[in-house]
Amino acid sequence: MRTAESFHLDTNCPSLQATFKQDQTPFYSSSVSILLYITNMLTVSVKWQKELFPAVEIDTSQPPYVFKCQLFDLTGVPPERQKIMVKGGLLKDDADWSKVGVKEGQRLMMMGTADEIVKAPEQSTVFVEDMPEAEQVVSVGHSAGLLNLGNTCYMNSTVQCLHSVPELKTALTQYSDGDRRTDLDSSSNLLTVATRDLFNELDKNVNAVSPMQFWMVLRKKYPQFGQLNNGVFMQQDAEECWTQILYTLSQSLKAPGPSDTTDVVKDIFGIDLVSRVHCAESGEETTETESVYSLKCHISQDVNHLHEGLKHGLKSELEKASPSLGRSAVYIKDSRINGLPRYLTIQFVRFFWKRESNQKAKILRKVDYPLELDVFDLCSDDLKKKLEVPRKALRDAEGRKFGLKDSGNAGKGSSSEDNDVKMVDAAESSGGSGEASKSALQTGALPEKEQQLTGVYDLVAVLTHKGRSADSGHYVAWVKQENGKWVRFDDDNPTLQREEDITKLSGGGDWHMAYICMYKARVVPM
Repeated sequence: MRTAESFHLDTNCPSLQATFKQDQTPFYSSSVSILLYITNMLTVSVKWQKELFPAVEIDTSQPPYVFKCQLFDLTGVPPERQKIMVKGGLLKDDADWSKVGVKEGQRLMMMGTADEIVKAPEQSTVFVEDMPEAEQVVSVGHSAGLLNLGNTCYMNSTVQCLHSVPELKTALTQYSDGDRRTDLDSSSNLLTVATRDLFNELDKNVNAVSPMQFWMVLRKKYPQFGQLNNGVFMQQDAEECWTQILYTLSQSLKAPGPSDTTDVVKDIFGIDLVSRVHCAESGEETTETESVYSLKCHISQDVNHLHEGLKHGLKSELEKASPSLGRSAVYIKDSRINGLPRYLTIQFVRFFWKRESNQKAKILRKVDYPLELDVFDLCSDDLKKKLEVPRKALRDAEGRKFGLKDSGNAGKGSSSEDNDVKMVDAAESSGGSGEASKSALQTGALPEKEQQLTGVYDLVAVLTHKGRSADSGHYVAWVKQENGKWVRFDDDNPTLQREEDITKLSGGGDWHMAYICMYKARVVPM
């Protein structure tokens, strides 16, 4: 099958805007292996040049433009170049299928020229700095970009961040079509398979990949992503997309074993919280536990740094019924981290509902975030005790790297502020990214069961939002590659970035500002 070339959907084109209609039942290609709502489906053959595609499925609830995008994936011919012969002339992007007269099994003729693949000259030497930016990124081993299908940057940036997690890709690879969980609804299975297939496409392609199949399955599973405004798909919230995808994958991806109860996604992203819920008025106090996939960084006039925002996010005020008072009362919920993940996700709570304008507004305040994050002081006392030994091992390894002596007693190390400073200083001396400690400990070569978390994390991805409105603007993913280089994934246009530019995405203006940060755990051998 020919790889599709880059084609960007211009949502400002009036003729294109008119082609989209409300999503009813999407088309699912044969790679997903499940055909839903067969009443809306037609199977035709398409003849293009010397090639014949014998079984191309048409979802008649979608406009013909979607069918043309399918043919683009098959042939490499962009939709605007396609000429498809039907009864009465050429197939238009916004035609009504009921009036076109296409029948089951009919052969359609398509004309059009595919984008040419430019081949590099044989036996030529090209220096990296002389390559176009897109080729430079490929040369350092990053994955492909994603085509924007019309306000889908929220989805593209989310996918690129999650795609950078090797453990998630491994779990998806092991999810085969024949082993779908029978206790899940079909749309959950389909979204899991579509995620797996899209990750595979990103890994094996050089040119930008069309996420059409994934997008349609996502809209079917979560209809809010199919909302229209004047016939155009609306911009959506990237954090909502992130959360919904992880929730679905957590239901599907279970570790192999007799019990089949291990939640792979929770092992990778799950954060266990223990909370003290106290009512000052009545003196009542309870303890609650919960698991979440992200921590919240609350932004106020007092918050200038991520760490401050996280502390605010772990403390909240709520009103509920008091058994002893016999009425509602105010409770303070004070939470601590009781279980750490491999990848720590943090959301900057930048959007809020503005009552006077009856719409979402954005907090533009600058909030700095580090390349290295230590969450030790946000942990429960029980977790702090568990982290004592691995944190000492981390400090000792980093100290040996720079010719320092081992730190003292492990128990003193975890509770001593001075020792924590030494650990951070050592990391900063290696460039602030923790690469020195990773190299010294060879953590990448260790199985997960032989690794211990330390409470120290290194930044590996940032999802940013540019603009002043939650319902508009633009989302971009900034992802750290395995070789240490940073790449900005702006839909189908990936470009290399300097590490010093990543922490400049902290807000304070109209430039890209961090909305979601993902940190990878720094670990030590058991």
